[in-house]
Amino acid sequence: MRLIIVSGLSGAGKSVALHTLEDDGFYCIDNLPASLLPQLVEGLSDTHTKLYRQVAVGIDARSAQSSLSDLPQVLDALRERDDLHLEILFLETDTKALVTRYSETRRKHPLSLDGSPLLQAIETERALLDGLRDLADLKIDTTNTNVHQLRQMIHTRLLKHNPERMSIQFQSFGFKHGVPNNTDFIFDVRCLPNPHWDSTLRPLTGNDKPVQDFLGQHETVEQMYAQIQNFLETLIPLFQAENRAYLTVSIGCTGGRHRSVYLTNRLAAYFSRLHENVSTRHREL
Repeated sequence: MRLIIVSGLSGAGKSVALHTLEDDGFYCIDNLPASLLPQLVEGLSDTHTKLYRQVAVGIDARSAQSSLSDLPQVLDALRERDDLHLEILFLETDTKALVTRYSETRRKHPLSLDGSPLLQAIETERALLDGLRDLADLKIDTTNTNVHQLRQMIHTRLLKHNPERMSIQFQSFGFKHGVPNNTDFIFDVRCLPNPHWDSTLRPLTGNDKPVQDFLGQHETVEQMYAQIQNFLETLIPLFQAENRAYLTVSIGCTGGRHRSVYLTNRLAAYFSRLHENVSTRHREL
């Protein structure tokens, strides 16, 4: 059985994730008390039907606090089973975005039903789920992600992912829009020549040939690319040896449109020839 635990902050996209998995054939259960997870796995395993070969379970702060505190031990026990492959997906969003989403939908936060202010409920939930976040195999920050982009990321990183092989994502971003939360490596390429200062290149991106030609002619760009490539070639096998399921590499420039996009594309193209599951995301595009 492949079991995916879907968790995260309320309003971060857990329902979208579960619906996406369900559409792909997963048997999905939302808001399961964490203490019932072992019984569920045992019961579904005993049925020996194909319906339960792929299962996704939503567990979040609606579970009792005592139930969540015992969850790490429960998950450790499940990982010991030979007949089960367990993955944990954790979705999060910054507080400002969550407040905006609750204001737009006019829904109440599940931890504010007792009258607690929204901001207090959000921070309480973060604290309750902090331990589970640390255990997550894949963390996705949906602050700057719409529903369609989140569905695509789940398709790329979860549904197309071979659980026996590591999924690697190369992501470009702009420092002026904030550093990505969920990443294993961040490379700062703001020291490289900037196409932004060329008025003919400014409206373009690193996906466009004129920008690629501009950056490709600079020796410092080639040196940066080679150094990052060599670094990752050394480190990726070490991560694989530790049975890591997911790895995210983020390349950042000032605006996230030129230099970071160009290098992200080149790195993804190179490592896709060496590894089975490599994806690309340009956050600011």
